[in-house]
Amino acid sequence: MDLDLLRELSVPHTTKILLLVIDGLGGLPNESGRSELEQANIPHLDRLAQESMCGLTVPVAPGVTPGSGPGHLALFGYDPAVYTVGRGVLEALGIDFDLQPQDVAARGNFCTVDADGRITDRRAGRIPTAQTLPLCEMLRGIELPGVQVFVEPVRDHRFLLVLRGEGLSDRLTETDPQREGEKPLPVRATAPEAEATAALLNQFVAQAAKLLAGHEPANMLTLRGLAKRPPMPSIAEAGKFRAAAIAAYPMYRGLAKLVGMTVLPTGVAFADELATLRQHWDAFDFFFIHFKKADAAGEDGDFQAKMRALEEVDGYIDDLHAMQADVLMVAGDHSTPAVLAAHSWHPVPFLLHAREYVQIDGAEAFNERACARGSLGTMAARDVLSLAMAYAGRLTKYGA
Repeated sequence: MDLDLLRELSVPHTTKILLLVIDGLGGLPNESGRSELEQANIPHLDRLAQESMCGLTVPVAPGVTPGSGPGHLALFGYDPAVYTVGRGVLEALGIDFDLQPQDVAARGNFCTVDADGRITDRRAGRIPTAQTLPLCEMLRGIELPGVQVFVEPVRDHRFLLVLRGEGLSDRLTETDPQREGEKPLPVRATAPEAEATAALLNQFVAQAAKLLAGHEPANMLTLRGLAKRPPMPSIAEAGKFRAAAIAAYPMYRGLAKLVGMTVLPTGVAFADELATLRQHWDAFDFFFIHFKKADAAGEDGDFQAKMRALEEVDGYIDDLHAMQADVLMVAGDHSTPAVLAAHSWHPVPFLLHAREYVQIDGAEAFNERACARGSLGTMAARDVLSLAMAYAGRLTKYGA
């Protein structure tokens, strides 16, 4: 269902929908022959799956590996091939930066390079935010002709770079090669009107490299998701509900803000997010709540750490279930198998629990194999929202 049809069919109601996104949820077997979900001790998720409808979601298209932005947009009902947004915009909105229409924003990563300039750690050991603050302050001293330069810390190894000026274009490539052992790439223009912007960004990177040389572990940087803020229809307007987002990481707050959700202030731990959910339960109809640690562990290639992250979030499932949402969904924006140490194209486990009309399909557990046998089958992630709204009584009949 596209957003125009959703807007046409949606009706106001008092029911509540709760979407838990476990970032990087899906995985693959290690040498044991079982995935992280299959090996983790997750009795609460397994029990919830037994009381739900289960399946697998495809974030973009079969075989396409999604970033976190497209993966979340799909779960919010947007076709990620139609509605695209750069990571830089999401980081800017997530830290409440006053992004102007002419600005070009980039998500920056501090990284580690060797003596030959090859990346040995794409995230500089995930250095804490306290270590990035003086680095960002240093980079603010870089001056470029004809534009203002803004550098803001985001969280851990991440920072925001914004160029502000006339005639800037976002038809640009990234500098992150997405693998270690390679040198950062130059920014390239993908359209003639972006040549001048690419040159400015390459000047910034060259000056930054000189300033960061000798700092450990963050002795270099990469730039990703260079973009301007795109127009985006509101999920709250299309769904005719009051939508709220609860996320500790700025990028996900930015994404929620972009699609018209109210972003609720919260703390840094998932327990803080749950407390925020309880505090605001009566004020909203749709809640998106985010758990990050599984994705970070998967990207680090740490199978055991990802299992521990899944076990951690499992400990909160009964608390979420106790909120008595009319529809509770557990989903992932993409798979991040530890054996690949990266996002992947594999379908993502999904469950939908509803208080009314649900057809329990008898899934015995919450994992890739069990969900593949569920009654929902393998479905496009962008259909999750309309399915939830149907079970929440928020869609009317289509046609005569």
